[in-house]
Amino acid sequence: MSAEQVTPEQIVEQMPQFLDPAKAGSTSATIQFDISGDNAGKYWVRIHDGSAEAGKGEAENPNLTLMAESGDFVKIMLGQIDGTAAFMQGKLKIKGDMGLAIKMQSLFKRPS
Repeated sequence: MSAEQVTPEQIVEQMPQFLDPAKAGSTSATIQFDISGDNAGKYWVRIHDGSAEAGKGEAENPNLTLMAESGDFVKIMLGQIDGTAAFMQGKLKIKGDMGLAIKMQSLFKRPS
């Protein structure tokens, strides 16, 4: 799957089906995505009871907010850019629960 063919909205919509329930365990959190650039938008994923749901718009009281340019966001989520490296380079900004940001990488399986 090429990053140029995928939008941030498509990624967030599909995130619930890639959640690993065993790793999610009792995690209860809301993650807000603030995407800028060509495919700008606001999206959220809510994790609870070993499952997840996704939506468009502003989440109420998110535990974690991730901010990135749309192209970088897609590449991070597809595993083409390492999330930690993106953060260190300023391509990914994080507000809120840093522990959740680190854990998030293992909560979701990468699409193949």
